[in-house]
Amino acid sequence: MSDKIDVTGKTRAIVVLTPSESKRLIAKAIKELPEVKAALNNGRVIIIGGTTNAFVVEELLGREINKFWFAAGRIAFGELGANEREKRIKPFVLKDGNPVDIHPNEMLKEFTAEDVYIKGANAVDPDGNAGVLVADDKGGTIGAALGIIQARGSNLIVPVGLEKLVPSVIEASKKCGQGRFQYATGLKVGLIPLVSARVVTEIHAIDILFGSDGVKATHVSSGGIAGSEGAVVLVLEGNNEGVKKAFDLISSIKGEVMVAPD
Repeated sequence: MSDKIDVTGKTRAIVVLTPSESKRLIAKAIKELPEVKAALNNGRVIIIGGTTNAFVVEELLGREINKFWFAAGRIAFGELGANEREKRIKPFVLKDGNPVDIHPNEMLKEFTAEDVYIKGANAVDPDGNAGVLVADDKGGTIGAALGIIQARGSNLIVPVGLEKLVPSVIEASKKCGQGRFQYATGLKVGLIPLVSARVVTEIHAIDILFGSDGVKATHVSSGGIAGSEGAVVLVLEGNNEGVKKAFDLISSIKGEVMVAPD
């Protein structure tokens, strides 16, 4: 693939990211966020289970984990479901960058405005709102955490790929609720909207990683076949050096393995 110079003098590249490749890109960007770096150096970071967050764990801790089993709820095999509790990998709780053996809810008691809670999502909209599906009737992990996070002003970071783009998270949340469904493909769920989180999509990831190099990303297409279902197509534009750096990074993560059970 060759870069093309348009009449504005910008260099452009067009790239395809499968869902797993998007997760890797987003995770690399999470690692570079100033609030994450600060909390890893001197503070608290909680990484709640989820497939995108599994990539975040790998980037922050430099270790591989089973991505499928680092999730509680899941949309898999054509239905809304949940992983067996005995097989799930527990959330990661970090203090000063080191894992500690403590339940996330216990660490939340110590949270301050400088600490970081990383939670994936099932929906994101053009206004930057994220939505989390919940099968637990008490709201699951986000239900337990949101009050403390909002009250104390802690950093809620939500990595979420554009494959999960919906017109409106707020309108979607109004339609959901475990007690509102008479029929369901799998589990009945509610949807909790997150309207003040720092959402990180592929577009934000490019800005975090390459914005200082003058690179901007635009989402131009989605979908595919033969393993590219859920893929997103981005146009990268900026100066030639910056676009080449972004293109090279994306090229390096091409072929990221699809998340699936062993």
